[in-house]
Amino acid sequence: MPKNSLARTIKTYLIGFIALSIAATLMVTTLLINSLPIEIDSLPFHLNAALWCGLLLTILGMIGQISSAEKNVRNYSSQLFASKERLTNEIKHRLWAEKTSSENKVKSQYIDENIPVMLAYFNTDQRCHYHNRIFRRWFGLKPDQIDGHLLEEFSNEEFYSGIKNSIDAVIGGRTMHSERVLKSNKGFPYIFTEQYIPHMDNKGKVVGFYTLITPRAQEKDRSSTKNSVATDTPGSTRTGNQGSDQASKAGITAARIVQAIDGGEFNLYCQKIIPVTPNATALTHQEVLIRMSEEENNLMPPGSFLPFVDQFKMMPKLDRWVLDNIIQWLSSQAATSSKPEQIYCLNIARDTLSDTYFPSFIQTKLKEKNVPARLLCFEIEESDVTSNLESARIFSEEIRKLGCLVTLCSFSNDQASLDLLKKIKVDYLKIDGGLICNILNDDEDLAQVVAIVELAKEMKVKTIAELVETKEIVDKLREIGVDFAQGFHIARPSPLKNIK
Repeated sequence: MPKNSLARTIKTYLIGFIALSIAATLMVTTLLINSLPIEIDSLPFHLNAALWCGLLLTILGMIGQISSAEKNVRNYSSQLFASKERLTNEIKHRLWAEKTSSENKVKSQYIDENIPVMLAYFNTDQRCHYHNRIFRRWFGLKPDQIDGHLLEEFSNEEFYSGIKNSIDAVIGGRTMHSERVLKSNKGFPYIFTEQYIPHMDNKGKVVGFYTLITPRAQEKDRSSTKNSVATDTPGSTRTGNQGSDQASKAGITAARIVQAIDGGEFNLYCQKIIPVTPNATALTHQEVLIRMSEEENNLMPPGSFLPFVDQFKMMPKLDRWVLDNIIQWLSSQAATSSKPEQIYCLNIARDTLSDTYFPSFIQTKLKEKNVPARLLCFEIEESDVTSNLESARIFSEEIRKLGCLVTLCSFSNDQASLDLLKKIKVDYLKIDGGLICNILNDDEDLAQVVAIVELAKEMKVKTIAELVETKEIVDKLREIGVDFAQGFHIARPSPLKNIK
């Protein structure tokens, strides 16, 4: 045992030991004095008095020691309480940090899955240390076939030339921009808008660089230099020259879109929408998503082909193709499966709302395949309704007469949204995902969602929350009374053929 600890232990019991010794001596001297038969000198009496004084002093010392011990106990208790508070705060901070990290990871993963940019990071040796999904699937490779490899090892010469021609400038600290035309393995043309951005350490030394490459289907009559490159200082936004006969000859045409639709170059995916609160009578929903085959191979970002379909006024034709395939799917499932019914939600384009023959087309297809109309729900965007109110109102009425359902999407709590509900009848309100993402961190967005839910209940309309990415958001939605939830936390999109 350490000397200091031993000394403290002895000191603690020393006064008590002295007090006991004095008390014992007093008892002995008192007995001796009382047992003497003759008078004696007064010395024993003085000794007895001195012993009583010593006993009193030791008692006072013990009282002081006890008071000091109590004071130390209070101090230690205060320190312990303060330490407990600090530990509690540290635990709360750590849990908050872990939760924030988890949410950021989900957001990062969501961005990685959906950002329409081929994003990658290379060190100065041109070895890849980060790549997102679109980047790696452009090459049709797995992560371990790209991690740590040189770009020239897993890409072809045509693709690599963009970085090869710019690498010296990027390593020198300059941001490079270029735009060129590349073709997919199916011969489909894409405009590549490329940025190469240097990454510097705190000493200003370049330790790597980022590549941001945006492939998009080439617009009609758009031209771009095959390998035009512009050198800029970091932070500059100047781009390279454009103009090439070769690029202008390879544009998308209406005939190409018709060929894609008629040739079945589109694939159907579904994303599950489930009741927030378990309900035996509530059916699971599936939102139908459409992707072009080349999008599925990541030869273009998901959804990037649709603007061109819209540009050439081909969306009604594509919507009919989607409806026809879904009804055939439902018919085949009814004949071969005993699975519970599910409602399939189809997105309807702005031009389709104005197609007066579309409701009768739906009715005909449903009768041909003997599919219940209640299994179809048509989603229309609030912005499309606003810009084409009368057509949207008639469309909604006709659809609901058939027995189908209608969802008004991207609904917010502004006055324009509220006014629409007075003019068009719907069965569901899909709450704007921008509000849902922030309900845990923004009281104003939460208040808007609560107001939408209360309004929907008054109008006997169900609510759907989109972009639900965490369990905490699901818990909050359940708390405020949202009916359905959709998002990566619920389910990721999967091919229609895999729906169970």
